[in-house]
Amino acid sequence: MEKRDFNITAETGIHARPATILVQTASKFASDITLTYNGKSVNLKSIMGVMSLGVGQNADVTISADGDDEAEAIAAIAETMVKEGLAG
Repeated sequence: MEKRDFNITAETGIHARPATILVQTASKFASDITLTYNGKSVNLKSIMGVMSLGVGQNADVTISADGDDEAEAIAAIAETMVKEGLAG
C-alpha cells in the first residue's frame, strides 16, 4: 500500500471541477484508491463520495492506493493535485 498526505491550498477546496479531474485520474488505475479526510474515507473513483466529504481550504487529506499499480496511481494523483493548484 502506498500513502501520501496533502494539504489542500486551493481557496475553494476540492469542489466539483477538481474533484472530477481527480476521479478521472484515479479511474485510470486498477488499484483501490481511497481519499481520507476528517476520519472518513471514500473511494477516490466516486465523484459523489469525494464531493460528500466537503474538503475545504487548509484541509489535510490522505490518499492511499492498494494494488498492482499503486505507486503509479499515487504519483499521477500527486501530479494532478499540484497541476490543478489543489496542493503545493
